[in-house]
Amino acid sequence: MPAEEKLTSRANPLYKRLRALRDKGARAGLCLIEGPKLALEAVSAGMALVEAAASPRAEATATGARALQALRAHGVPVRRMAAELLASLSETETSQGLLLLAKPPRFELDQVFRATPLVLVIDGVQDPGNLGALLRSAEAAGATGALLTGGSADPFSWKALRGSMGSAFRLPHASGLTIAGVLDTLAERGVRAFATASDGERRYDEADLRGPVAIIVGREAAGLAASVKQRAAARLRVPLAAPVESLNVAVAAALVLFEAARQRRTPNG
Repeated sequence: MPAEEKLTSRANPLYKRLRALRDKGARAGLCLIEGPKLALEAVSAGMALVEAAASPRAEATATGARALQALRAHGVPVRRMAAELLASLSETETSQGLLLLAKPPRFELDQVFRATPLVLVIDGVQDPGNLGALLRSAEAAGATGALLTGGSADPFSWKALRGSMGSAFRLPHASGLTIAGVLDTLAERGVRAFATASDGERRYDEADLRGPVAIIVGREAAGLAASVKQRAAARLRVPLAAPVESLNVAVAAALVLFEAARQRRTPNG
């Protein structure tokens, strides 16, 4: 790092901005990104990057050095911060030495429904780790986007970002929607909606998931409301060997999404 004053005080304005985002979530349209790998994902996704803080730990690895170089190449101010000060902001046991302030991307609804839609609908999933894993699975399966209802976790919270590993930066999605509004939108756009449910009348791998399709998953404990299941084209279940009664919501969604991807690759099989 170039010779410059190292920030050592918790009274520093940058430290206060980072601390506020850590404690209260996104404010003023910003999100907090931790670690070199996620910083590189943010750069690659073309996000609007505001400023960064780095401790000597960030230069200790090849990934960290590459992230710092990429940030500076994009004109992002990188301030030196004492390792113990930056570590006090980290939610991980061992700080990776780099924090980045960025503006979350904004997506248009048409991006979610591009091409032949394969949409993941996330209804009230509150655990940010699960939410991040859902977005990552959706992107990995080739989904065109995701729709999140109110009550779902913030996809740009720290834990969700760690779970999605950059997918939240790239996968088109919209948040804060009502499930009734989502179902109306799917119907208007000719997208068949399939609900995931332990009491589903059809196995997930026996449903026709080709064409415009949406897969709806519900909150961890309660699942989907009866009114949502009633409006779905079908309720899909994942068969489980006894005595297992349920799967993590992200695991169940991944199975259905990848089955849809398989059917789209082999439309006659």
